[in-house]
Amino acid sequence: MVWDPVWEEVYRSRAWGQYPGEDVIRFVAGNFYPAADRARVRLLEVGSGTGANLWFMAREGFCVHGVEGSPTGASQASERLDRECPGWRAIGGQVLVGDAARLPYPNAYFDAALDVVAVCYSDFETARGIYGELARVVKPGGKLFVRTFERGCWGDGTGTRVGRDMWNCGEGHLAGYGATRFTAQDDLAELLPDWSIDRVEHSSLSEGGGRHRITHLLIHGTRK
Repeated sequence: MVWDPVWEEVYRSRAWGQYPGEDVIRFVAGNFYPAADRARVRLLEVGSGTGANLWFMAREGFCVHGVEGSPTGASQASERLDRECPGWRAIGGQVLVGDAARLPYPNAYFDAALDVVAVCYSDFETARGIYGELARVVKPGGKLFVRTFERGCWGDGTGTRVGRDMWNCGEGHLAGYGATRFTAQDDLAELLPDWSIDRVEHSSLSEGGGRHRITHLLIHGTRK
């Protein structure tokens, strides 16, 4: 995964989100809240940032693993989990500085993997490889959740094109955060060949009095 060092500066210089999105909560609750022993459910997030999603999942009793390219982001996540989620390490949790394209885990180790607006900062072919690597470490029948910017989102097509559906955006909330890839629903079969797509949802919000739309695809998948 080509990790942009702009994120190290972002995590060093500004406060980041402390709470998960409702879409993440619904994914975890819908698939894993009924588990008889949550500590035995292993959940992996790649591009875990400062750990908002890991914090939520650890607080709910799951064994959480995060892989993050930014040492500052990974450190902040670990410190928060140590402070607010006692016992998360004792059941096997960890946050690593690493590369989502080369995960240090055995085959079929996890029950689910999450990519919450992280892999969209990799080009199409690299992203396809990352989702293949996630398929390697998730059990057959295990789950995938992806939130990613949808083609047509504010910023798409602005600035400088650097790859397939990928732009150094010249305007909007994505400007200044490195190259961002926008995904069309029609491309999911090519992007995620090792996963069955269970459903795709759309989320949208507006800025500038409705002039600009920020849109995401919410992808729910199952390991083939």
